Amino acid sequence: QVQLVESGGGLVQPGGSLRLSCAASVNIFSISSIYWYRQAPEKQRELVAVITSGGTTTYADSVKGRFTISRDNAKNTVYLQMNSLKPEDTAVYYCKAIRGFSDFWGQGTQVTVSS
Repeated sequence: QVQLVESGGGLVQPGGSLRLSCAASVNIFSISSIYWYRQAPEKQRELVAVITSGGTTTYADSVKGRFTISRDNAKNTVYLQMNSLKPEDTAVYYCKAIRGFSDFWGQGTQVTVSS
């Protein structure tokens, strides 16, 4: 069983920055990949970024060059640094871990980009 807790969301103006955190209840060395997803109102959940245990990262085209995913193995935490935020980045952001044959999700954190 893996518990994930997201934090760091909030209200920010366009062009601003936020850093989201995803804290895991287990040593993240045991997790091959950790993902950030987001879901805007009335839209499907979409993949934002993923980081592997080896540090390889992948991003959605919509966030490339603005968002950075990273992991701190000592703290069992994955981060999503979000810069140059746009109103269309407004969504609930979730992290996900796959361990074995199971998916584990956090409860989500709301990000609102508005002036």
